[in-house]
Amino acid sequence: MTELNGDAQTMSLVAFTAVATVTLLLCVMTGPDRDDLDEFYTGYRSLSPLRNGLAIAGDYISAATVLGTGGVIALYGQDGVILALSTALSLMLLMFLLAEPLRNAGRFTMGDALARRMPGRTVRITACAVTIAALLPLMLVQLAGTGQLIAFLLGFSGDSVQTGCMVGMGILMISYATIGGMKGTALIQILKIVMLLGSGTVIALLVLHRFDWSPGALFDAAAKGSGVGDAFLHSGLEFSHSAHPGLDMISTQLAVVLGGACLPHITMRMYTASNAREVRRSMSWAVSGVALFVLIITVVAFGATALIGRAVIAGVDPQGNTAYLLGARAAFGQDVSMAETLLFTTVTTSIFLTVLASVAGMILACANSLAHDVFALRTRDMTPRREMLIARLSALAVGLPTILLAAQVQHRSLQPLVTLTFCIGASALAPALVYSLFWRRYTRTGLLCTLIGGTLSVLVLIPGTNLVSGSPVAAFPDADFNWFPYTTTAVVTVPLGFALGWLGTLASGRRKAEEQRRQYEAVEGWILAGAVRRGD
Repeated sequence: MTELNGDAQTMSLVAFTAVATVTLLLCVMTGPDRDDLDEFYTGYRSLSPLRNGLAIAGDYISAATVLGTGGVIALYGQDGVILALSTALSLMLLMFLLAEPLRNAGRFTMGDALARRMPGRTVRITACAVTIAALLPLMLVQLAGTGQLIAFLLGFSGDSVQTGCMVGMGILMISYATIGGMKGTALIQILKIVMLLGSGTVIALLVLHRFDWSPGALFDAAAKGSGVGDAFLHSGLEFSHSAHPGLDMISTQLAVVLGGACLPHITMRMYTASNAREVRRSMSWAVSGVALFVLIITVVAFGATALIGRAVIAGVDPQGNTAYLLGARAAFGQDVSMAETLLFTTVTTSIFLTVLASVAGMILACANSLAHDVFALRTRDMTPRREMLIARLSALAVGLPTILLAAQVQHRSLQPLVTLTFCIGASALAPALVYSLFWRRYTRTGLLCTLIGGTLSVLVLIPGTNLVSGSPVAAFPDADFNWFPYTTTAVVTVPLGFALGWLGTLASGRRKAEEQRRQYEAVEGWILAGAVRRGD
């Protein structure tokens, strides 16, 4: 059941080609046809709440989420379910705490939101640097895994073929960002999330049908197939070899909940809503879509463990990244009809589109920040035409090095890069946004301490985790420089990020703090309630 037949491979290849062609045409047709920054950066805020919500959910559910979370559920049971629920909780945190103030404070980028109170190039350049530092690792993960995924689906072999597939996908992703802009990438995200949720729902129902529609029977069979018995259905299996299992789990959940809510390619979608009411409605649709996905991936991943066994899943990929696809294949049984082959092709195509859409959105977020926060402010008379040209060139400047770096890391464990992204989001971006949007006395020095200190602390601690060395599934399995006792850094770096912002503000002095309080009070109505119409 781990091998795909020739019909499935042929249909998948045809479907991939068709989807790539159609989505590229969509970008050409819907991309900005004028030199208008609002059209390129926000799509004129013309998306309805439903479509914008689906686009937010599409950006949020990356290929790393589909494949990585599915693998954790299939290999570690309840720990994986908790991780999946944490992703949904993260989006709810964004919905209830940050979405409306972000939309009111910002215009196009993270730098806009942070510079609303503290204007200046230093803040914007720092915000751009942290944006790239947070998103580059996640882009590498998804792009590096693309070659291996396509090779698995289509039966290709050889490093050169995998690298060629990865380069082709990378060029396609850059094209999406440069041609389509915000509206074009949003339409691809909508197509991707509809295909992912639609095909996933059908697969989940097929899995439940195999167990007479009994979730209890499914869970019992998964526990039996896991080889570890009831431990599969209780928390702690994933961190059983950790020196501090409880704190290690808390650290991981903290990184996912805080980090996922504040990543720049997610927060930039807040600026595509026309007003605060539209943001709330959009986020409601996004949360609903992510909640449905959590149910789907839980059932399919448990089904994979129940039907083919945990050992087989780990044998195909030690990280379990193929568990979702293996579960979908196993749901059909031994004899696969043409209709089931077509359904499986839809599943594989949705994964393929997930990779394309996710990385395109991240490239766009980085390119927008480079163009708007760094280059556009260097010249006061920067024309919209020139800024759009710079944004498109920035997409190339971000995308091409990403392809080259992905080729270097594609055969190593990519989990440290995923962790790096979420830890930077939780340790630098989350404290900076919370303080900037809600703390009246927060100063420029405090903001820079939060962004720079939070990011550097993660970069210093990540190499010491067991994800990098000291375990068979680490990025460097033959080395052992593991000195940090937790899998993620969040339990240390998140409090440190908040503390650095507080200390930086204290170090600024009472006069600066009072000055910032007065400046915040001048824009408080804009940020918290959108009470005054912004001139953007």
